[in-house]
Amino acid sequence: MSRDDNPLSDPKNLNAQTLLVHGGTMRSQFGETSEAIYMSSGFTYATSEAAQARFLGEEPGHIYSRFSNPSVDMFQDRMALLEGAEAARATATGMAAVTTALMAQVRAGDHVVASRALFGGCRYVVEDYLPRWGVETTLVDGRDAENFAKAMKPNTKLVFLETPTNPTLELVDIKAVAEIAHANGAILVVDNVFATPIWQKPLELGADLVIYSATKHIDGQGRALGGIILGSKELIEADVHTIIRQTGPSISPFNAWVMLKGLETIDLRVRQMTKNAHIIANFLADHPKIDRLYYPHHKSHAQYDLAKRQMSAGSNMVAFEVKGGKPAAFLAANGLSIILISNNLGDAKSIISHPATTTHQRFDAAVLDELGIKSNLLRLSVGLENVDDLIADLAFGLDQV
Repeated sequence: MSRDDNPLSDPKNLNAQTLLVHGGTMRSQFGETSEAIYMSSGFTYATSEAAQARFLGEEPGHIYSRFSNPSVDMFQDRMALLEGAEAARATATGMAAVTTALMAQVRAGDHVVASRALFGGCRYVVEDYLPRWGVETTLVDGRDAENFAKAMKPNTKLVFLETPTNPTLELVDIKAVAEIAHANGAILVVDNVFATPIWQKPLELGADLVIYSATKHIDGQGRALGGIILGSKELIEADVHTIIRQTGPSISPFNAWVMLKGLETIDLRVRQMTKNAHIIANFLADHPKIDRLYYPHHKSHAQYDLAKRQMSAGSNMVAFEVKGGKPAAFLAANGLSIILISNNLGDAKSIISHPATTTHQRFDAAVLDELGIKSNLLRLSVGLENVDDLIADLAFGLDQV
């Protein structure tokens, strides 16, 4: 009997935690335990005939690392197993994944409907970039799925949303919006970064494509940039692959390897970070210097019932408003010692940011007001530090207000 005869050699028989360690692994003739880094721009062929066959797609194998690479393949395959997707393609950054996923599905004359509450870069792609190429866009309040239905047109080809949203942690009902999109012949693309692949499964809820900035929880160490798009083979291996192959937003093999290492611990990290975040949310909810808490699995959240139905946990992102406006928010953040001021998230280190002056600073007051991003709002990405230390740090920061 060989190892291949063991039923556990089939990934379908394995749990997610095991897949995150072993899924998609390809070993060379040297039998390495850690996945190899194939830092090669190109690949060789035994004969000219073999090269021709590979370019024609008649023979499997790699051609050029802008198209595909063994290290990248392993990252893509492992993420697809985790997400429950048929296929995946990795990109150099999260924003490269967003832009590629959207541009691959639309042509001049098409229409896109998107939730208005988006990360600043995502909203730029929808609101400024796509219209340059003749794609009409409509932004809606995503908290009510009916707003998507009202915005649909005969030429609507794509619906795009993120949930929970950055930074106010609004939710969009993925299942309801998927039904609306499909009834109108459109596909649904979901940015699932805040929820992580551990706590929310958009494909199971009806989404067609799922996007991640792998820079965030997937790496989880603040080391490398990356992005990934997941979905059906039909969507991924056609236009998404073509856009990456021909325009080049490809991930580095080294960064793909870093992401593989991150996936080995993402389940452990996200679970502990979420546990910490839940405790911190309860602390902030009762603090006298907090005007409002935003956390999906806290009962004060306006969409708590949807959060419990759609997300199996609240994840590690918390937002809160400090009494006293922007000066008070700055005083609280500046008083922190353990929690770092930065604009990244999903890191092992806890990070705080002031969205109105960083990630969403390009928006005018009217847009910020529409999105509910107040001058006293702080966004907290909870890390792996001891939660008592984090609460003591937050308490000291708030004491400075």
